[in-house]
Amino acid sequence: MSFLTFPAGRRFDLACLGRLAVDLYAQQVGSRLEDVASFAKYLGGSSANIAFGAARLGLRSAMVSRVGDEQMGRFLVESLQREGCDTSMVQVDPERLTALAILGLKDRDTFPLLFYRENCADMALAADGIAEDFIASCRALLITGTHLSQPVVRAASTRALAHAARHGTRRVLDIDYRPVLWGLTKRGDGQTRFVPDARVTASLQELLPQFDLLIGTEEEFLIAGGVPGDLLASLRRVREITSAAMIVKLGPLGCCLVAGAVPERLEDAPTSAGERVEVLNVLGAGDAFAAGLLTGLLRGEDFAAAARIANACGAIVVSRHACAPAMPTPAELAHWFGGRRDANVAADATLAHLHRTTAARAAWDELNVLAFDHRSQFFELARDAGAPESRVPLLKRLLVRATERVEASRELRGRLGVLVDEVYGQDALHAATGRGWWVGRPVELPGSRPLRFDGGASLGTRLLQWPREQVVKCLVHYHPDDAVDLRLEQEARLQEVWAATRDSGHELLLEVIPPRTPPFSEEADATVLRAVQRLYTIGLKPEWWKLAPMQPAGWQALAALVAARDPTCRGAVILGLNQPLAELARGFAAATHPLVKGFMVGRSLWVAPASAWLRGEIADDAFVAAVAANFENLVDAWRASRPTPSHSLRAAPASAQSA
Repeated sequence: MSFLTFPAGRRFDLACLGRLAVDLYAQQVGSRLEDVASFAKYLGGSSANIAFGAARLGLRSAMVSRVGDEQMGRFLVESLQREGCDTSMVQVDPERLTALAILGLKDRDTFPLLFYRENCADMALAADGIAEDFIASCRALLITGTHLSQPVVRAASTRALAHAARHGTRRVLDIDYRPVLWGLTKRGDGQTRFVPDARVTASLQELLPQFDLLIGTEEEFLIAGGVPGDLLASLRRVREITSAAMIVKLGPLGCCLVAGAVPERLEDAPTSAGERVEVLNVLGAGDAFAAGLLTGLLRGEDFAAAARIANACGAIVVSRHACAPAMPTPAELAHWFGGRRDANVAADATLAHLHRTTAARAAWDELNVLAFDHRSQFFELARDAGAPESRVPLLKRLLVRATERVEASRELRGRLGVLVDEVYGQDALHAATGRGWWVGRPVELPGSRPLRFDGGASLGTRLLQWPREQVVKCLVHYHPDDAVDLRLEQEARLQEVWAATRDSGHELLLEVIPPRTPPFSEEADATVLRAVQRLYTIGLKPEWWKLAPMQPAGWQALAALVAARDPTCRGAVILGLNQPLAELARGFAAATHPLVKGFMVGRSLWVAPASAWLRGEIADDAFVAAVAANFENLVDAWRASRPTPSHSLRAAPASAQSA
């Protein structure tokens, strides 16, 4: 039985009140912060990290804070919502900017940290904006120490605590002592974790009696107790003030519970051993610990079980670059506790794959994609029509208009996409990105065999410049019976794409077309299946497969193969091969397995209208209408082929998907 019980039957498990900020993490590990050249942007702030981590682990969490009315504030709110965290109590400040932290990773003991929090939004959290009925709908309320450090946020915190006390909501304090945020160090010294100060101790002790659970490191209990250098004496001083249970974090040694009287020796307290891992970044480990601990406790686990989860969460996060995005999923914890993990967390490929594929992400249960990423085909169309090559980019922009029309006419929001290149389609690509469409972008040099990349050899560098929402599409003409040298070179290039997308965070779509194989035959199906099996064998696990139409038995065999090799795969989509629309519709009817999410078709839809447009035979509106009509016909054929009409399904918002 848990040492701390929580009310049941409430809307939210956990509300977290405190810092909500943008973290900018140095991407050059080993550099002084002065020498860092680039940063990665993440959600941050201790309370926000806990709310995010708890939501990822399946709790119904909520955030109570304040952001600026600007892009960074919206980024934070959207990040929480995607993870399934409620943001109804995140206030929007019309004047102040969202808080910011800049972090470096010099070595395993040195993590320079700058807080940009002068008059920031979350330190202006208004007490009047915290609804009592909201707090009453929560099983637990967590507050972090920073929001006890200044009058405005202290008033907001005490208001929330009073609401919680009246309604039996359990109150948790993560001491989260940051001397710089109490004004005890130079503003540039955010990495100092402990400075003794009687004023801070008195300020904390004034509110300790209002909490049911206290969480802190050894240094944080020293500041709470106020006996410098003597942890047990500090714990006894805290016990004189409050009957709250205390969880003392011991770093790699784990944590211990002091639920009643403080023992003579800390070793006599119930203790959960820590996890030994290679440390990349200690920042955020405590937040991951708190998220894991509260997840266990709120699910009714006892201290040992909850602490086991907490220690694992902290160990996983210290091995990764970020705070919030590094938080593990339930699938990762199952792998962690399953006895199959690599001793070197960073080298555990299964854990990394689960982290990518089991965290909240946009749902694509159906995909209707207009493909116009072709380059050589458009060049040839323009040449044959006697039109200048400069007309092709405008043509691709018109294809975006056609896609917009079909999205509206067939109610395809959340189920629509495009494949667009950057050679002729850069303007179209920019127009398609950021509007909720599935957007794919090719990397292969058209017609290359062995595979070569378009735009140069440094694929990883290129992907750093791509919006994360864009999916890397790679077409490879690959046959499992190719000559050994050719096959190995092809596979090496595919592994480059795979590695680059794992580093950049982009999803990968592999389009596999075996050469010298007659399409729509048992031989073609068998060859494709052997190719997919081989690519799985060499370690590739793309999010998407793009394949030619197969017979029902072929799709069933593919589904069995995917289930065995990568159950987290997003699915397969059908390519067109410039087939007539009627032939494509027949291919749809054979692809009824749920693994097949839709189609990605191009030339069958736009070749004839594009040729007429380039010859000056039709105007822009007529071209858009003709392509849209073809696209609509194909969407209708896809819908008609589904056993249960997929158009009756709507892609839920990310927050609903994760709730």
